[in-house]
Amino acid sequence: MVNYIIITGGVISGLGKGITTASIGKILQLHGYKVTAMKIDPYMNCDAGTLRPTEHGEVWVTEDGGEIDQDLGHYERFLDIDIPKYHNITTGQVYGAVIEKERKGKYLGKTVQPIPHVTDEIKTRIRRPAKESNWDFVLVEIGGTVGDYENVLFLEAVRQMKLQGDRVIYVHVTYVPVLVTLGEAKTKPTQHSVKTLRGIGIQPDFIITRSEAPLDNVRREKIAMFCNVHEEEVISDSNIDNVYAVTLLFEKQDFCKKVLHKLNLRKDHNNLDVWEKFIKKIRTLKNTVAIGIVGKYFDIGTSQLSDSYISVIEAVKHAAWNNNLKPDVKWIDSKVFEKDPKKLSTLDLLDGIIVPGGFGLSGIQGKIDTIRYAREHKIPYLGLCLGMQLAVVEYAQNVCNLKGAHSAEANKKTKHPVIDFIPDQVKIVQESQYGATMRLGAYPAILKKGSLVHKLYGENKVYERHRHRYEVNPDYVEQLEKCGLIFSGRSPDGVLMEFMEISEHPYFVATQAHPEFKSRPLKPSPLFDGLIKAAKKKK
Repeated sequence: MVNYIIITGGVISGLGKGITTASIGKILQLHGYKVTAMKIDPYMNCDAGTLRPTEHGEVWVTEDGGEIDQDLGHYERFLDIDIPKYHNITTGQVYGAVIEKERKGKYLGKTVQPIPHVTDEIKTRIRRPAKESNWDFVLVEIGGTVGDYENVLFLEAVRQMKLQGDRVIYVHVTYVPVLVTLGEAKTKPTQHSVKTLRGIGIQPDFIITRSEAPLDNVRREKIAMFCNVHEEEVISDSNIDNVYAVTLLFEKQDFCKKVLHKLNLRKDHNNLDVWEKFIKKIRTLKNTVAIGIVGKYFDIGTSQLSDSYISVIEAVKHAAWNNNLKPDVKWIDSKVFEKDPKKLSTLDLLDGIIVPGGFGLSGIQGKIDTIRYAREHKIPYLGLCLGMQLAVVEYAQNVCNLKGAHSAEANKKTKHPVIDFIPDQVKIVQESQYGATMRLGAYPAILKKGSLVHKLYGENKVYERHRHRYEVNPDYVEQLEKCGLIFSGRSPDGVLMEFMEISEHPYFVATQAHPEFKSRPLKPSPLFDGLIKAAKKKK
């Protein structure tokens, strides 16, 4: 029988519930259990596809084409599994389904209400993974914080699950702040958060405390007393040097053993050695590699966010660790180069450059100038999605001498649209049907034998995930190749250009796909690994 672990959050958002959920899943997996995870997002959107990265972080793309909250990326990286799009549940999806059923008369004339009809739809979606695969554990992270209006029905649904006989454990993640003026950790926010959760009818089985420093016994005793749990059920999740080490932090506190005990399960085996060796290795690395990510989704108000490119950053880490290097990731706003082109010379300080995906006109010229500088100055370069499109634009402008060549996205009047719409996207955009209508999910590519990309993958046919509307214009492929550009991977029908490279360069590779989505801590993406190897050689 499947076991459900429901993860809720309190006090503040941004606690790291995604990492916590992934870490709980990993520790169970390392003890021999089959684990998957789901994310509930209380927003009214049907998915994350139309959300700006600085609004909600990176949009994660699943193998089957879902546009999902970035937390699914944490789950996939930690658990090394592909998670389907239906493992993401939003308020928009739930209400849409309920209204559709009502219109079709599925409720037999009943008055349709939040309880039981909406909560029943939520439970049906939570239980779906267990019906379609033989999971031992399904972890369900509920977004937002306890007390938010928008997640009340989701909390009510998981409350009902336990009452109806599902094997459920509730884990509540809270924040324990330390006021600078007092120098003392305060538990009152946690107490109020748990009180609100209990008011909904959920008594947490475990409380995980996020804090700067490890929770001391005084605070642990206080939380246990006022929140109606045993002291050993209060788990400290203090700040740590590496998110992948949170799993070991939980193991030191016998968290897995305590979960299994509550469910009357036995520990099958312990396979923590591989993970422990991995963490030990990355903690002892000394030499660094400097990789610049030249993007435009870094700033929101006066703050700078890395979540917009979290998968790219993690893929850099995986590849760097695989090559016994500490990653030194530099965030570079491409708009800086548009304001002052002389600052392009700062790119010489980098060992490698990545231009990631993106949409819209902002910062485009700065990225093109970056790509030209990397090409001409022999700096290892990796282009992802937009990073490939603009590499083609730069090459067309400056090597093929196609004056005014550009992407139709950036310049609709260009004489040479070397990057243009996928044909079936024209009508979609004209009708403003933007949600879930791009080229999404995993698509195959046939690699050119003898090319660098072919050597990196070691395969003739590969699948990478996509999220875009524009492609290399087939009308210009022959002309670009005559000028020396190599399209080293194409769709099986030969129409779509999936990979490109330049031969007389230490490493100049780009792809229309997003290989960062399939990078794992112990299995880095081949393209990122190739970049780091080239950067290491340059260094």
